[in-house]
Amino acid sequence: MSDPVFDLTIIWAGIIAFGVIMYVLMDGFDLGLGVLFPFAPSEDARDVMMNSVAPVWDGNETWLILGGAGLLAAFPLVYAVFLPALYIGVFLMLAGLIFRGIAFEFRFKAKTSRYLWNWSFAIGSTVAAFAQGAVVGAYIQGFRVENMAYVGGAFDWLTPFTILTGFGLVAGYALLGATWLIMKSEGSIQNWAFKITPYLLIAVLIVFAVISVWTPFVDPFVKERWFNGVSVIWLLPLFAVLCAGWLLRALKQRRDGSPFVATMGMFLFTYLGLLASKFPYVVPPNYTLWDAASAHSSQLFLLLGLLFVIPIVLVYTAWTYWVFRGKVKAGAGYH
Repeated sequence: MSDPVFDLTIIWAGIIAFGVIMYVLMDGFDLGLGVLFPFAPSEDARDVMMNSVAPVWDGNETWLILGGAGLLAAFPLVYAVFLPALYIGVFLMLAGLIFRGIAFEFRFKAKTSRYLWNWSFAIGSTVAAFAQGAVVGAYIQGFRVENMAYVGGAFDWLTPFTILTGFGLVAGYALLGATWLIMKSEGSIQNWAFKITPYLLIAVLIVFAVISVWTPFVDPFVKERWFNGVSVIWLLPLFAVLCAGWLLRALKQRRDGSPFVATMGMFLFTYLGLLASKFPYVVPPNYTLWDAASAHSSQLFLLLGLLFVIPIVLVYTAWTYWVFRGKVKAGAGYH
């Protein structure tokens, strides 16, 4: 039997990687607004923050479902290892997302208890963001696996390194949320967003630098890849830093949309750097994409379905953002 013309494992890896970055960019800014919620200057500002994401926030999580379902179907070994290894972290993430969603809806109906839903929205968003960052850190540091089964403890994922990556993603999402608010608000609310964004950028850059220095000591493979591998990989952090410079310039020029686009660029190039650092290991430190992949026939069958689903998701996502483009004014929006 001849080898297949296309390597479906690589295709599926690309699809899941695309789904993950789409989720991070799409859901990251509304989680970031939740992180910033307690620090907003007024209740009107909180209304604007929520109204700016009300039409899109639940649709953004479609990408999480798509990536998770695709991961289960195409790389079952990942689930077999990640779920027992990251059970508590994933539970915290999902609990945070559920708590945030409930608070989102109840806050608009509440009168005397609105402050409680404000805190619920903020705590749920922050817990979800931290858990996602900690899971990324756990992926970087690797798992204890024997015979394709996780043999570590329930809290092996929680280390000083993963705590740092957790707080790093909280800061990153807050930066994404602040720049989204710059684009979607006006007046005093926008001025507040302009004021806090440089401080958030400094925090993100500091954490980024510490994680970059720490990572080679956590994973020798990453050290080998960066310092003895192809030098072109260094272009990725360089582009991320250039996006940070673009963000600073856009803030000084009081641009509306450029800060958000620049922040997305920082996330994109950092994400590509992570993928380049670990490829082809999907269950580090021992198992590659091909080790974790499902049967070729299963991958092909599921891929045919996704060829219809992904374009539909892209179209309705683009249409939603187009319909609800423009500024959100205080006193108007979702009710």
